Amino acid sequence: LTLVEKDVLIDGHAVRVHCHCLTVDGNGRVQPARLAEFMRNSVANYAIPRHKLAAAKARDEKFNSTESVAALVEEAKRSFTDVATTGEGGEMLIFLLAQSFLKLPQILCKMDLKTDGNVHYNGADGVYAGITDDGILKLYWGESKIFGNASTAIRDCLASLAPFLMEPEHEEAERERDLVLLSDKADLSDPKLTAAIRRYFNRNDPMSNRVRYCGVALVGFDAPFYGSGQLALVAEEVATAARSALTGWRERIGERLSVEKLDSFEIQLFCLPLPSAEGFRAAFLKAMGLAP
Repeated sequence: LTLVEKDVLIDGHAVRVHCHCLTVDGNGRVQPARLAEFMRNSVANYAIPRHKLAAAKARDEKFNSTESVAALVEEAKRSFTDVATTGEGGEMLIFLLAQSFLKLPQILCKMDLKTDGNVHYNGADGVYAGITDDGILKLYWGESKIFGNASTAIRDCLASLAPFLMEPEHEEAERERDLVLLSDKADLSDPKLTAAIRRYFNRNDPMSNRVRYCGVALVGFDAPFYGSGQLALVAEEVATAARSALTGWRERIGERLSVEKLDSFEIQLFCLPLPSAEGFRAAFLKAMGLAP
């Protein structure tokens, strides 16, 4: 992916919009399959808890082997569904962008909670965390939607994200199941963040009230400026077209934030224009060995 714009603001909202496009190669082409293969190679980092990966690496080092890590890679692949309309590629892209671009560690991965590879887990598309200088824990609820139409992807993504941020604290809240799982399964490596998480889940600790709910979202959709694949693309022309289209996407995002009453919530939102949303899904399934 190539970054086109970052930290784009929308008046009256706390959102920050980031736009990435597929990279144009030396032959003037974009390669969704290469993105899918890169994602496949990160599958264990995404779907396997850190402590299990660390134990496997330690065992392999002890016995001068790759067997344990290889087994976890296969386990990670089996956790994905082969359903043609799967949204798991978008969920994994949130993970990659949150970790590499925003430097936000994932502390709860839905893939580790699935009991059946072909059944989707009902909850956030992952939970990420950060901590402010004054000790406030920020929990970022993840949500992704990849559709052919940009307005539909933006609408459905923010509508799905809203309950995790908006609902009052109570046992029936949309986020409650994930919070219960976090108290038991949070996968952390940062000592400062670990301490904040533990204090948050201790309801007798005054710090348990110092948590802020935020969102990290990804919307992917078809973009006409990639062309039909017959002509060689120019990278700067693609970037310029994306910047121009971003004006309209910003308007749709602002409108939906107001509809969902999310104006004051910090949301990191990634826009990912694609040659074809369906083509990306197909490339992801093929790279994962899940295509029919």
